[in-house]
Amino acid sequence: MKEAIVLLNMGGPNNLNEVEIFLHNMFNDPYIIRTKSKLLRRLIAAIITFSRTEKSQEIYRQIGGKSPLVDYTRSLCAKLQDEVGADVTVDFVMRYTPPMAEEVCGRLKEMGIEKVYLIPLYPQYSSTTTQSSLDDFEATAHRIGWNAIMSEIKHFFADPNYNRCVLERIKEAIGDAKSEEFDLVFSAHGLPQKIVDEGDPYQRHVIAHVEILKSLMQEEGIAFNAIHLAYQSKVGPMKWLEPSLETMLRSISSKKVLIFPIAFTIDNSETDYELSMEYAEIAHELGYRDYRVCLCPNDHSLFVKTLSELYTKMK
Repeated sequence: MKEAIVLLNMGGPNNLNEVEIFLHNMFNDPYIIRTKSKLLRRLIAAIITFSRTEKSQEIYRQIGGKSPLVDYTRSLCAKLQDEVGADVTVDFVMRYTPPMAEEVCGRLKEMGIEKVYLIPLYPQYSSTTTQSSLDDFEATAHRIGWNAIMSEIKHFFADPNYNRCVLERIKEAIGDAKSEEFDLVFSAHGLPQKIVDEGDPYQRHVIAHVEILKSLMQEEGIAFNAIHLAYQSKVGPMKWLEPSLETMLRSISSKKVLIFPIAFTIDNSETDYELSMEYAEIAHELGYRDYRVCLCPNDHSLFVKTLSELYTKMK
């Protein structure tokens, strides 16, 4: 039986022209804009896309003219392919930008792939990310008449190798500095409170993940002045998960902070721009003496090992 591992992620613009496509597809996602009316969703998406495209293009222009997410994912796939060997095909699919499900499913169907192991690159489960990506891939496969067996994983925030990778990124960012002088903030992508109230487990998973990491750091003797959880990337007037990262930064008295983007496995505009530029400016205005942002796992060898072992467990 011919098999494939497919990594799923939200995607990011490969160039400035794809920014509009990215916004259009994201805000047309029924898991993001939760109205029963498709017409209303399209109208909302059109308004948001029109109003945000130029500003978003400027953001991507400041981080190199594209999202780093796709290149990191390609590198991760290449390393995972080397790890698992030639007997299984490794590919990836993006939810909102190329390569999207239509292209990837079509290619794997033509290759005669009969079983697919789907691994969404979201450590914690949310309907807005994990479910959206899985449903889109599986619906596309069904639509094109590709009857491969699908095996999927929903989250991996408790995986030991993954969390060893997170700790390595934290150690890298601290370097020779004294961690005890820093506050550590785990910054998670925000979510409207309404979605959590409707049963989405994302917040529970994030909180559980922070507790796991705190225990691991204690075991390894990594100490911080204090450890916090905050949320970033709020959009619109709705109530979102709290505290916001800006509120958290205003409350930290040490004025030395290390940020780890706990909800992301791959660096993107929310890490390279929002955390590393926007919030860095806020921290500067607040008088911070040291403000640091950790890299995401990206194509780290321990993340490659994590994905390889997740695949083995799914078999």
